[in-house]
Amino acid sequence: MAKYTRLEVAQVMKETGMVPLFFHSDIELGKMVLKACYDGGARLMEFTSRGDFAFEVFGALNKYALKELPGMVMGVGSVTDAAAASLYMQLGANFIVTPVLREDIAVVCNRRKVLWSPGCGTLTEIAKAEELGCEIVKLFPGDIYGPQFVKGIKGPQPWTSIMPTGGVSPDEANLKGWFDAGVTCVGMGSQLISKDILANRDFDKLEQKVKEALAIIKSVRK
Repeated sequence: MAKYTRLEVAQVMKETGMVPLFFHSDIELGKMVLKACYDGGARLMEFTSRGDFAFEVFGALNKYALKELPGMVMGVGSVTDAAAASLYMQLGANFIVTPVLREDIAVVCNRRKVLWSPGCGTLTEIAKAEELGCEIVKLFPGDIYGPQFVKGIKGPQPWTSIMPTGGVSPDEANLKGWFDAGVTCVGMGSQLISKDILANRDFDKLEQKVKEALAIIKSVRK
């Protein structure tokens, strides 16, 4: 079961401003990535469900986080149906992120008061997601739409909370553009947890990148 309610998770997303995204089949490598992100100040991790037996890896990583990383909020992304969402919630997922808007996922998550963030690309989709109880909408793919799209959405719907994923990088110009447009937080994958970092197991570099990204977010929000 989830340790945190959807409102608690949404608050952490708003406070920290960043959700790292990551998948790897190696559990021990995953623990090192989690630890580096945590030591860098991240308090959320979206484990993307993109490989065989991904649920087994997530279960192991969530157990590790619960034991060793107090306050780390683990969730799962790339969830495509209600059955998968239910499985991950049984394994303790605190939030569910999807590439598309699916009502069946909304129903099973709402039943357990677990935050779900669907990938949306139009104002109509965003409005529908909010009608279904979505707290924070995922704008996906972010690089296709850009900050101007967020500005456009926030005009008629200033209450909408948006998390772009894709097209987000840890440099100041990119982050300033998104937060100036009004995003609540950003999702960041390979631009943060790069292939080079994983290949070289350079977890000190990852920790530093996370620290720097969070510091930039804090500064551009002022």
